[in-house]
Amino acid sequence: MINLTEKAANKVKQQISKRGKGVGIMVGVKPTGCSGFAYKLEYVDNPPVTRDWFKYNSHGVDVYVNGKDLVYIDGMTMDWKREGLNEGFDFVNEKERDRCGCGESFRI
Repeated sequence: MINLTEKAANKVKQQISKRGKGVGIMVGVKPTGCSGFAYKLEYVDNPPVTRDWFKYNSHGVDVYVNGKDLVYIDGMTMDWKREGLNEGFDFVNEKERDRCGCGESFRI
């Protein structure tokens, strides 16, 4: 399961409204960076219909995850943080062993 904090869910809803379309978000991982993986986040306009996808609902937001990515992010929490001039989604994943120095990639 993927959890969104209330702040993250509100930001997703706001962005979907601003886009004028969308049914939720897709969360996953991609191989990249110096540590191995990076999180990916995309807005979903048409829900995936294959059995390889899982759908969760957190604070009223539908979250879609491909089964191949679920092993890396199951139980993860997505938060929205603002620190000074920077703001963005923060991924809290207990399966992470470490992150690279720039914080863009992680290792399981």
